[in-house]
Amino acid sequence: MMETRQPLNYFGSNHVNSKRVFVVGHINPDTDSIASAVGYAWLLAQRDGLDAVPARAGSVNRQTAYVLKALDMDPPILLTDASPRFESVMRRLDVITPEKPLNQAWAILSRTGGLAPVVNPDNTPFGIVTGQSIFDFLQTLIGPHPRSKEMTLGALLDIPCREAAHTDVPRFQAGTRIKDVLNRILRSEQNEYWVLDENKRYLGVARQRDLLNPPRIKVVLVDHNEPQQAVASVDEAELLEILDHHRLGNQSTHQPIKFTVDIVGSTSTLVSEQMEESGLSAPPVLASLLLSGLLSDTLILQSPTTTQRDRVAADRLVRWAFVPGSPLAEETLQSWGDKVIQAGAGILTQEPDNVVRSDMKIYESGHFRFAVAQAETSDIYELGDYVGRLQKALRDLKNEKGLDFSILMVTDIVKNSSRMIMVDIPSELEELPYRPLADGTFSAEGVVSRKKQLLPLILSLLEAG
Repeated sequence: MMETRQPLNYFGSNHVNSKRVFVVGHINPDTDSIASAVGYAWLLAQRDGLDAVPARAGSVNRQTAYVLKALDMDPPILLTDASPRFESVMRRLDVITPEKPLNQAWAILSRTGGLAPVVNPDNTPFGIVTGQSIFDFLQTLIGPHPRSKEMTLGALLDIPCREAAHTDVPRFQAGTRIKDVLNRILRSEQNEYWVLDENKRYLGVARQRDLLNPPRIKVVLVDHNEPQQAVASVDEAELLEILDHHRLGNQSTHQPIKFTVDIVGSTSTLVSEQMEESGLSAPPVLASLLLSGLLSDTLILQSPTTTQRDRVAADRLVRWAFVPGSPLAEETLQSWGDKVIQAGAGILTQEPDNVVRSDMKIYESGHFRFAVAQAETSDIYELGDYVGRLQKALRDLKNEKGLDFSILMVTDIVKNSSRMIMVDIPSELEELPYRPLADGTFSAEGVVSRKKQLLPLILSLLEAG
């Protein structure tokens, strides 16, 4: 079985993890986003020898949780913000306790470039011994006590190191974003800072010069290319590559990157193609995950976004996944696809806020900024009195995100049609060719794809207006 468990700390020291690459999908990740992140990280490691780590930019939805549980896999690690943190520049230096003699602190600072962290027995910070702190201590010691001038060097070095430590050292948790406290750092006269864990215990020391020029984390984006759908502060990361199957909306980069956007139904298709081109085959569990992403995004190869390449990829992944010993050994493409789709269907058992946020994407066109969410159901008539609650959730989403309008596309996976619930839509969208219903929703017969059927129509009307 392919192991996905990872340690809790993914940044660590820049001296250790400068080559680590995070492969991450869009916020509000769906099954294809999670699958392609895990699959492409595996490929980058196997084919290119990279230290690639799969990540997610938000919580997994019900469908993805079902798939991961069925495959006995953990979700990828959570990466919600790409901004450098204190843990990315800290160094875990050797430490000494306050009662130890100064000569032991001197030995440490001679090995660490001039720093000797002093911590209490419970591993909480006490102070830091530096060349400057020793000078300040000697100046204080000798100044008011002339007889101290007669002390031997040995006697001085036998004094407890707590006497010579600076104790007013600023403290920051490892996960604190550097940019959030940069002004405080610039105003500070200190050159060193404690880096602590959530229990305020010692993890390391950061120097001001490193905080002013922190290393950028390396990221590869999959299943999206628009900045508003990416992990927060992605502009502060070193973007290496984009692998996607959506419309172009990409951000500028500081240097040329590998950029692949292709007309297929899922990013999992693109990942499986690259695996085959490299002469590799995914392990059964990984192939099962990629197949799940493909079947989810293409509605078991029935969505208008489905291409012949998706069908070929499905056959390829079935060949890799449905083998003896695999969690899906007894499944067929149709039986597993039905389970994947049904796991994400049904909205009455969910809170309205979850329905409108679990698969929601934000777009911009002209002077409009809006959200389009999609939820799946096996019975479109179950909406009933639920419409009002969904409208309120859409309005709350609109106000929270500062949007101009918001839309929820409820797709019936059995009848291959959708109902549109729209809040505060502009006059430009009054020409949408959907039949208004008595409950305030709109019937969109044959419309199941947000990417290929709904969004292009919305954008064309907004741009024409």
